[in-house]
Amino acid sequence: MLTGTSFCLTPCSAGSGCAAGTSCLTESDMAGNAAKVCVPQLECGIIPPSADAGPAVPVDAGAAATGTIGLDGGTASRLLFAAVGDTRGDLPLDSAYPTAVITQIYKTIEGFSPRPMFVVSTGDFAFELLTDTTTQLGYYLTARNQFTGPFFPVLGNHECFTTVSSNCGTGNANGNTPQYTAFLSTMLSTTGRTVPYYTFRVNASDGSWTSKFVIIAANAWTDAQGTWLDSVLSAPTTYTFVLRHEDVTATTAPGVPPSATIIANHPYTLLIVGHIHTYSHSGQQVLFGNGGAPLNAAVDYGFGLFNQRSDGTIQVDAIDYKTGLADSSFRFAVHPDGTPAP
Repeated sequence: MLTGTSFCLTPCSAGSGCAAGTSCLTESDMAGNAAKVCVPQLECGIIPPSADAGPAVPVDAGAAATGTIGLDGGTASRLLFAAVGDTRGDLPLDSAYPTAVITQIYKTIEGFSPRPMFVVSTGDFAFELLTDTTTQLGYYLTARNQFTGPFFPVLGNHECFTTVSSNCGTGNANGNTPQYTAFLSTMLSTTGRTVPYYTFRVNASDGSWTSKFVIIAANAWTDAQGTWLDSVLSAPTTYTFVLRHEDVTATTAPGVPPSATIIANHPYTLLIVGHIHTYSHSGQQVLFGNGGAPLNAAVDYGFGLFNQRSDGTIQVDAIDYKTGLADSSFRFAVHPDGTPAP
């Protein structure tokens, strides 16, 4: 019995004896007794972690970033923040949740020198098909508490109704699903907000620059959100970071095409996304989806580090979750307007 639903499954032992496409896991039988059975894997293209992405190198991120950042933003001597994406397990079972990986990611962020001032996360925190979403969000928040700074989450499709095309919220096609309600009450509430699209600002302590972070909820999209997004992006800042769960290719997500049109009409520094379980960079889009979910490329788990250099450019690194080292083949930098920098 898998979380209240019964299935006929093949017994296995010691993690072996299962056909391709299934995993040997411990579940409860109809009598409530523990049993090892072959559980279907619901994800395709899972690739084991690899250290072959590029030579690992240390990051010289400069002096510590100082200032005061709270849930509504704040001031800082310079921008230094991390991005974590996609942490749901490879099976819709609490026992498959990647607790060890996401806990280590936040431990590494907390111990990084200099320490990032805050973390943004690009969604898909739970795999809820047969589980209580609140339980898996709780696993994530416990791991996130390894980091002592502020945390700003983005709504993913798995926090709505699994499919990329799902659209949650009052008046939308999927309405207020249990997953969506759990995200609002369990995770978004930690930011003091009730609506899954929001913004915060971080400005220079000496007044020399300004920045805004704009969080889009592409799976809770409404015309009102579009109007809000256009208005927020119209406000001038030196740096603008837009966060959305899905990348530009996920055109079936209700909020991706309309938000892409709005974003294109305004200056911005970077669009930070997840959804695909790897890390990559193309133009002004940077993707970090390697926060514990089954990997889709030969990279390892980790997070993105965004570092404002002394010349005002933003350097972006992909950091390994265990070593704290960067993938030298990935590193890039942009000017405040998003154009490439040396």
